[in-house]
Amino acid sequence: MSLTITPLSPALGAQISGVDLSRELSDAQRDAIEQALLEHQVLFFRDQPIEPQQQARFAARFGDLHIHPIYPNVPQTPQVLILDTAVTDVRDNAVWHTDVTFLPTPALGAVLSAKQLPAYGGDTLWASGIAAFEGLSAPLRALLDGLTATHDFTKSFPLERFGTTPEDLARWEATRRNNPPLSHPVVRTHPVSGRKALFVNEGFTTRINELNELESEALLKLLFAHATRPEYSIRWRWQENDVAFWDNRVTQHFAVDDYRPNRRVMHRATILGDAPY
Repeated sequence: MSLTITPLSPALGAQISGVDLSRELSDAQRDAIEQALLEHQVLFFRDQPIEPQQQARFAARFGDLHIHPIYPNVPQTPQVLILDTAVTDVRDNAVWHTDVTFLPTPALGAVLSAKQLPAYGGDTLWASGIAAFEGLSAPLRALLDGLTATHDFTKSFPLERFGTTPEDLARWEATRRNNPPLSHPVVRTHPVSGRKALFVNEGFTTRINELNELESEALLKLLFAHATRPEYSIRWRWQENDVAFWDNRVTQHFAVDDYRPNRRVMHRATILGDAPY
């Protein structure tokens, strides 16, 4: 069965058909999906009613899987975390962010499956760090290339929202101890394509290390706004059983929190990556 790849915007995004994600991928299918991911950065698959075990199996074809230290997971498949607005405060997803950049080796990518959706609302946006970097002026690209920035777990997971019970507090404290603030390059080189991308995000980036506080604050404010301009982004309107697969190394995303008090349930499998450079 051959894949059909339909690009959705110049900056990023493609819809894929001709594959059943509930079944084991052939090597040819796996390689074609990986190549599409490198080219389009975020892929969308309609009508894929996959079980958590099948989701984890698909994601694991592209790398080792991460178990999130804070979010609840599927008990039988802990590599699949649950984003359920009836159970967990997920407001940290309603900010532009790149997943788990508080890790020394942030995620290569993630596979997100829509399980229960509001009648309307709850869209997700993705933005291309490659397009954003290439859209900067040459002097600013030269300034940024070589700078580093601090990423901090607590910026998106503050104690007041994620340490509200003794059990939650213990989990939060352990996660903070195991994930102290660390530095990544402001401009990341994709380890496969070699393309450069902005690698700062509002969810976890707290400062640019080589600048003073005022300079860092001003430059990050500019970069956060620039990186998410409409021409560098795409908005996906979910349908039940949709699956999205994105390259976390060169994108960031924003889950629109506009559907309360309705419920939204998503499952995510996160693929570990390598150290940014």
